[in-house]
Amino acid sequence: MIAPIILSGGRGTRLWPVSRSLYPKQFISLVNDTTLFQDTILRLPNESLNPLIICNEEHRFLAAEQLRQLDKSSNGIILEPFGRNTAPAVALAAFNLIKNNCDHNLLVLSADHFIGDIKAFHASIQIGESISQTGKLVTFGAMPNKPETGYGYIEVDLSESSSYHKIKSFKEKPNQQEAELYLKNGNYLWNSGMFMFKASTYLNELKKHEPEIFFATQKSLKITQNDLDFIRIDENEFKACPNKSIDYAIMEKTNNSVVIPLNTPWSDIGSWDSLWALKNKDLQGNVIDGDIILKDVKNTYVSSTNKLVAVIGVNNLIIVDTEDSLLVASKDDSQKINIIVQKLSEKNRNEANFHRKVYRPWGYYDSIDYGNGFRVKRLSINPGSRISLQKHEHRAEHWVVVDGIATITSGKKIIELKMNQSTYIPKDTLHRLENKQEKELKIIEIQTGSYLSEDDIIRIDDDYNRN
Repeated sequence: MIAPIILSGGRGTRLWPVSRSLYPKQFISLVNDTTLFQDTILRLPNESLNPLIICNEEHRFLAAEQLRQLDKSSNGIILEPFGRNTAPAVALAAFNLIKNNCDHNLLVLSADHFIGDIKAFHASIQIGESISQTGKLVTFGAMPNKPETGYGYIEVDLSESSSYHKIKSFKEKPNQQEAELYLKNGNYLWNSGMFMFKASTYLNELKKHEPEIFFATQKSLKITQNDLDFIRIDENEFKACPNKSIDYAIMEKTNNSVVIPLNTPWSDIGSWDSLWALKNKDLQGNVIDGDIILKDVKNTYVSSTNKLVAVIGVNNLIIVDTEDSLLVASKDDSQKINIIVQKLSEKNRNEANFHRKVYRPWGYYDSIDYGNGFRVKRLSINPGSRISLQKHEHRAEHWVVVDGIATITSGKKIIELKMNQSTYIPKDTLHRLENKQEKELKIIEIQTGSYLSEDDIIRIDDDYNRN
């Protein structure tokens, strides 16, 4: 039996400004109408079990909501209190299965990949299932079609023609000259970061090569807390776990691994350049997404989410406009965009983490204006949802109902407001906003005060168990 493990902890910094720390690329529709995370779920073999999701604490409601949109169930969502790379993440999944007396074949997949030929992908999985049953650790290598410098490579032994090959070595991301040599030699595959092995096989190899990871993750799962679909692990035990990928921890050390070539177009969509390569282009090699006008433009990616963008006389650029940020970069430098995100983080800029529109389990808010001592938001509350019972030390709030009916707790009062009606919430006042109706509730919120950041929230009661 195949037990899919979906790793959803990435942050996609090279796809900024669309991908942000708290709303990363795997939860965004980049290639089609569904998100990369949803595509990963939809391409699973029909005969496999429900997937086990591994994701960051701050992404848990995104994963749960996107499963709900597909009407799909999971085998649980394990929450990592902080990222420790892929080797510990998969160990958590393996221990969780063994804990429930299951030693299935784990199919380890990243939540942010593009796979063009699902039938060919399933054929490779069938081969992997057969091989992993014999106690082998299987990785999948994508067939390179260009000298890509953004991927690691796997050097394979082609002395015996087969549906799988022995692994000679793993190579770090190469420079251009090395990548061209790898492509010319023909015995190198892109390292896709997808794996298949029995849970017990993985744990035995982990205990042999990385006992610190083995015991730290084992202890992390001894005491778990189930919260809705979420599985919370022991934070203190997991904190002691080393940060290592499966490649470093096991695959480069074991003599028990093989690689299966993937006979399908594949990409980890790790940069705007790689997304440009996947999308349909006009006769001049341009990809356009949004309200775009071009004149004498070639080989350029132009995207706009909220306004007209006109571009004249440029070549080989990435131009991405969002509600609060504009990126202009050479396609050749698209791997360096994470440096911009790093600089934003160093300056504590919200643009590194948040979009202007921020999704919450109850709906979303959109920061539409701000200035010295004030901030204006547009709130949308889903039917049957409510925000936490909370108060603020530094700000007061004025709520105006734009559409729907709001049930509002303000101190000891509970009031109901309809369209065009409003109320004032003084600072230090316990309050809650609730939508008991069957349609979306829309509110304009005006905050005033000396400090207006999101961490000025003291939650007393919350339906989603947030701190």
